[in-house]
Amino acid sequence: MSTENLTKGSAATHASKIMAALLGCALLLASAPAHSFLARPVIFAALASTTKAPSGWLQFCARDPEECKPATDAPRDVILTADLLQQLYAINRQVNDRVKWTSDAELYGQAEYWTYPLDRGDCDDIVLLKRRLLAKAGWPMSALLITTVDDPNAGRHAVLTVRTDRGEMILDNQTPEILFWYETAYRYLSRQSPTDPNLWVAFAEQPKRLSTTTIR
Repeated sequence: MSTENLTKGSAATHASKIMAALLGCALLLASAPAHSFLARPVIFAALASTTKAPSGWLQFCARDPEECKPATDAPRDVILTADLLQQLYAINRQVNDRVKWTSDAELYGQAEYWTYPLDRGDCDDIVLLKRRLLAKAGWPMSALLITTVDDPNAGRHAVLTVRTDRGEMILDNQTPEILFWYETAYRYLSRQSPTDPNLWVAFAEQPKRLSTTTIR
């Protein structure tokens, strides 16, 4: 092989190594947020006794009992991976972008009316849609729990709790960010039981909110 060919081959090999290194760095940087998220403390919320289901849920189930049947498989938490975390973000963002918050009073002339929204709906409707889309994507219903909270700025509010082996995450129409339950400013009131969506449980006394800046 000529000296010229050897030089060209060496240059090509060097360029390939540089490209491989750059690609590796890019993949590492892209996965860093997910790894940071998955490294946060695993803290599950403490629950108390059973409580009454929200009136909107009861009316929703009375209109369509098929939507409220308990799952036939045993309750299980999701084994959270970087790919599933990305899917969670994608569905949360899709619904938040698609549905414009609109009160039940404006849409239906009622103070409380839970239903699947098209392009408008309130927090309860948005939670129902996220729950349905995640279930269609393969997430178990037992890990998708409608949750009522007290928002210090707006009063009663609904979010979706997603139970995973890494803890309980909150999908909220008021923010594109997904937080663990202990990172929000909410006071948690009640949520569905993993064993039966028609069984609701109250939350026990909750600790003070943990600062996200100390755990990210």
